Amino acid sequence: MNSYKFPEDFMWGVATASFQIEGAATEAGCKPSVWDTFSQTPGKVLHGDTGTIACDHYHRYLQSLLWPAL
Repeated sequence: MNSYKFPEDFMWGVATASFQIEGAATEAGCKPSVWDTFSQTPGKVLHGDTGTIACDHYHRYLQSLLWPAL
């Protein structure tokens, strides 16, 4: 198997989108975003998919923080 070493000056990066990750658009006093409302309009999104739950990071964030401890 070949190996690869990243250059010393290589910069890692990450990105996320709240609509795809958070879920819980109406919890803790939040109100639905424009996209939440749009995606819940029948016929606007393929298969009627919404971000209502998404990845549910709002409720599962602690699992992400505890993962390195495993």
